[in-house]
Amino acid sequence: MVTVEVKDRDLISIQEARNLVRRAEAAREGFRELGQAEVDLAAAAAAEAAEAQAVRLAKMAHEETGFGKWPDKVLKNIFASRMVHEHIKPLKTVGLINEDKINRISEVGVPVGLVTALIPSTNPTSTVIFKSLISLKAGCAIIFSPHPGAKNSILATVEVIRGALAGAGFPPDLVTALSMPTKEAVDTLMSHPRMNLILATGGNAMVHAAYSSGTPAIGVGPGNGPAFIEKSADIPLAVKRIFDSKTFDHGTICASEQSIVTERSIREKVMGEIAGQGGYFLPPGDSEKVEKVLMGPGGTMNPGLVGRPAEVIAEAAGVVIPRGVRVLLGEECRVGEKHPYSREKLMPVLGFFVEDDWEKACLRCLEILALEGAGHTMCIHSRDSRIIREFGLKKPVSRLIVNAPAALAAIGAATGLAPSLTLGCGAVGRNSTSDNVGPLNLINIRRVAHGLKEIEDIRLGAGQAGLSPMSLPADDEALLEDLARRVMAKLKDSVIHM
Repeated sequence: MVTVEVKDRDLISIQEARNLVRRAEAAREGFRELGQAEVDLAAAAAAEAAEAQAVRLAKMAHEETGFGKWPDKVLKNIFASRMVHEHIKPLKTVGLINEDKINRISEVGVPVGLVTALIPSTNPTSTVIFKSLISLKAGCAIIFSPHPGAKNSILATVEVIRGALAGAGFPPDLVTALSMPTKEAVDTLMSHPRMNLILATGGNAMVHAAYSSGTPAIGVGPGNGPAFIEKSADIPLAVKRIFDSKTFDHGTICASEQSIVTERSIREKVMGEIAGQGGYFLPPGDSEKVEKVLMGPGGTMNPGLVGRPAEVIAEAAGVVIPRGVRVLLGEECRVGEKHPYSREKLMPVLGFFVEDDWEKACLRCLEILALEGAGHTMCIHSRDSRIIREFGLKKPVSRLIVNAPAALAAIGAATGLAPSLTLGCGAVGRNSTSDNVGPLNLINIRRVAHGLKEIEDIRLGAGQAGLSPMSLPADDEALLEDLARRVMAKLKDSVIHM
């Protein structure tokens, strides 16, 4: 009799997920007892090793996914290792992290514990490096769920960090990854009773799944940030910055500009500058052809064009463009799901909107953000502080970038924002945070509060407010009710006379 071994890939992947949880928990047993110096050493070892492999990992990611440009991916890897580490190095995250001697409150950093992280294919190696560093710095263990389209480069990055941890004397299972990232395995990780937090970076479906898992989650959604060029702007510099951002890694950073909005009075100057810096305004017929290939059959971004250069996008649409074109632009006056130029496009393609004045441009930006990308990022190019302030007060975004390339500015490479590759979109974006996520998002804070007052002191304080509670027996309900009425009357009188 011949025995045939039947292997169910989904069941095997589920078992792998469970095994990884056990391994990560075992690795954390000793790690959780370490102090700040040891945690810092683990993060430093991971950062140094990742930076040393920045070129190799970037080339792997580019070859595997076909997205972007490998030299730009090198820069992202260095950003995620060196720049992020330089920023987080002085942070206190474990043990006593703050002490208020006046109010007698001590704050203790407590790692959230076990983290699972969903990694996109657009920025695979840099996101693994970044999330590993902030997890280690926070005293956590992390399990990665790779995007299937970037699995090999993600697993290679994880192995670099595991090797660095082992070499520094730490358990390598503080950082692990699924080798079979099936949907069932991912669901098992996210809903596992021992899982403490999910870090989800990707599209709406991924973020929704994370928030629906029953495990606390930090999910960050898509961007669709418009760039407003206001009439007082330095127009050549504004266009340069927008193009620097939109062409960096062929537009794969979700904070990159997705459309340009400008005023009618400077329309010709802006269009002339765009053409002079490698932008190409598609003629109406060609614009419609490109529009048809930007989104896939399901109405989402065409994955075959994500992170591809302008000539590849034009060829896919059957359009001939001049040599040397860096960015394709489609003139648009409509916003909606059926109008791709108004949507997120992680590729060197921009919508171009013209409005009569800055107030109408402001409304147009709001309309674009309401369609997609609310809470994420937008930018303004202006030298008018009043208008910049108005945009800062009214735009439903977590980051308003002023006179800078949005992609590199939002992640903290070109601004003073915290360096991060996980950008929260806040409540308006259906996210749990609006932060540039970092180690402090991966710890809880235990507050040790010493008593400052006795109950008699509290009653005395209330008495000084004219309520004379000291004369009230604690068990006299009638007098207590009378006190409550007088308190409410006093509060009401205070509100009326404010």
